[in-house]
Amino acid sequence: MKTSYQYKIKPTKEQAQKIDKTLEMLRCQYNYLLAQRFDWYEMNRCPIDRCLLICHLPELKEQPNYYNQKASLVQLKIDRPWYKDIHSQVLQEVPKKVEITFDKWLKGDVNGKKSGRPRFKGKGQYKTFTYSQFKKHHFVNNRITLSKIGDVKVIVHRLIPNGFDIKTVSVTKKADGYYVTLSLDDKTVPAIKPDFNANNIVGIDVGLIDFYVASDGSRIKAPKHLKHTERRLKSAQRKVSRRKKGSNRRKKAISILSKQHKKVADTRKDFHFKTAKLLLDKYDVIAVEKLNIKGLVKTRLAKSINDAGWGQFVSILSDKAENAGLKVISVNPNGTSQECSNCGHKVKKPLSQRMHNCPVCHTSLCRDLNAAINIKARGTHALKAQLMSS
Repeated sequence: MKTSYQYKIKPTKEQAQKIDKTLEMLRCQYNYLLAQRFDWYEMNRCPIDRCLLICHLPELKEQPNYYNQKASLVQLKIDRPWYKDIHSQVLQEVPKKVEITFDKWLKGDVNGKKSGRPRFKGKGQYKTFTYSQFKKHHFVNNRITLSKIGDVKVIVHRLIPNGFDIKTVSVTKKADGYYVTLSLDDKTVPAIKPDFNANNIVGIDVGLIDFYVASDGSRIKAPKHLKHTERRLKSAQRKVSRRKKGSNRRKKAISILSKQHKKVADTRKDFHFKTAKLLLDKYDVIAVEKLNIKGLVKTRLAKSINDAGWGQFVSILSDKAENAGLKVISVNPNGTSQECSNCGHKVKKPLSQRMHNCPVCHTSLCRDLNAAINIKARGTHALKAQLMSS
């Protein structure tokens, strides 16, 4: 079982300066290594797919990769001695980030989906660094020892469960201070809950009026966190735009705006965690639609969809289910609202029509509830297929 705990830390003024300096140096190194890759790519790619039988081929430069860029860090510390103030593991994470980012652009992820061209990070945009190896005895009571930074005070709002080992530690700078994220692992925890009941299943249909409607008829109203704080955010944004660029007053206004945005994001995330726990306490299997959220945010409903945060909710739900030994099944969303949950007849209706009325079997119910029942049926079928194959 893998999980992560995040704690706020209270570094001294000197320690905060060290963290800021580390982030800035890592940002510069990230941009330098990314530029190396761009230079090689531009010099060695060719739009022509054929050439003469006899032609001159220029000598190709060695392609930058994770290993030779990591090896170059030795010379970096000789040429720029101030990089010795950064722990070696932290510095080695930079070429790994560049490798992942560049490969997602050229090759795509595990599903073959490619990302956009990587961008150089501006000042203040590099916010996290990671210690890839960490000893548990370096985190005792409310103090954590970060190499090259020192012993930092931690606000421990919850204890680490017994049996968990700390694998990695990440330090992150946010709008309201600094945080550490501990990656925890306990291999003794079973992957499937001992009393797992495959028949205890529910389907949920996410929406904008109701955050979700379950196949058992229960529903939770969409909280609309962004909409409720929009006036305050506009006021804070207006103050930023009226301040002179580069002035201390503008920096202060940006800080206030960032904190308000973070408050909205934290409130939304807290709602997602509580909603996920509510479902997992009641059901062993939860069926959800596999939505194309990137495509949906290109519509006129983009603002409301981003405010709902469906992608984050499904991610949290999946992680919590895996840690609890439960299951989340993703199903094909095509036609769940149009197909009758009673007889299977397709009833076409616009998005504005909120009731499902079947002319064949005369079933009449809320379109979201109808979709949730169809999602449950598809999830049950998918779960049976998974159990039979395993």
